[in-house]
Amino acid sequence: MKTATLELPALAFVVATRAALAAGIGVLVSGMLTPRQRRSVGAALVGVGVATTIPAVRSVLAGIRRFGSSREVPVERDSRLIGATRYPRKGDDTQG
Repeated sequence: MKTATLELPALAFVVATRAALAAGIGVLVSGMLTPRQRRSVGAALVGVGVATTIPAVRSVLAGIRRFGSSREVPVERDSRLIGATRYPRKGDDTQG
């Protein structure tokens, strides 16, 4: 399974994109409006959903790359610190 890291605005954009596409499809298949109104509103919502899908996919892919690149950075070891004593810092001795 892949993990993506998205900021809140990017996540909201992806959710709004999917909602607009779903609402457009829902309006197209519903019988609440006249056929002409249904086609125009549905087509507009589907168009917005489809048009905003490309930037949404880009942000998700960027989040996947950003998460993957942060994991691939290896932890470096400094051989000079092997066997060194670590002295407590201020606040290390407090029990929580």
